[in-house]
Amino acid sequence: MTSAATDHIVLDRQAQDMLFREARTANAFTDEPVTDEQVQAIYELVKWAPTSFNQQPLRVVLVRSSDARERLVRLMVDSNQATTRSAPLTAILAADTEFHEHLPTQFPVFPQAKDVFYADEAVREESARMNAALQVGYFILGIRAAGLAAGPMSGFDADAVTKEFFPGGKHRALVVVNIGVPGPNAWWDRLPRLSWDEVFTTA
Repeated sequence: MTSAATDHIVLDRQAQDMLFREARTANAFTDEPVTDEQVQAIYELVKWAPTSFNQQPLRVVLVRSSDARERLVRLMVDSNQATTRSAPLTAILAADTEFHEHLPTQFPVFPQAKDVFYADEAVREESARMNAALQVGYFILGIRAAGLAAGPMSGFDADAVTKEFFPGGKHRALVVVNIGVPGPNAWWDRLPRLSWDEVFTTA
């Protein structure tokens, strides 16, 4: 990374490193608690990031009780169980497939979008998943911005987690994220990234 490549970024170098270059998935945490106030501060920051039609389909369950944690751990793949069991806080991030019910208030410039674009269930579910996935990314960056580490995982039985923690039938579990202060040996080595030339073309 040349210095010229960072000259065009408005954030200072320390913030860039915190959010991107030095941040990695945490695999171990200290026992320092993560408070509801910290999580709320994260949400109050990342909620302003964009989604299509301002639809905001992300829904989150914070797993705090020992009973809920064990119910979740049983549904994780073996390699993710120990970390999830010991993390100070775990969040289950899901997509609300009935997000369109909020559009009249959340997209008031065109309240008819609820019925014009999202009356079809298949269209609505695809849009919910895509935009909730965007919000998952924002949430991870928000955790880092709060000085905490995130351990996002997709290694779990999504259908079973959905049934267990979102029994209403309108949410779909997407990602489980462990949150906390990184502990000793929390990181794997930094993995490589594709170069500009491997990703970008010009039309």
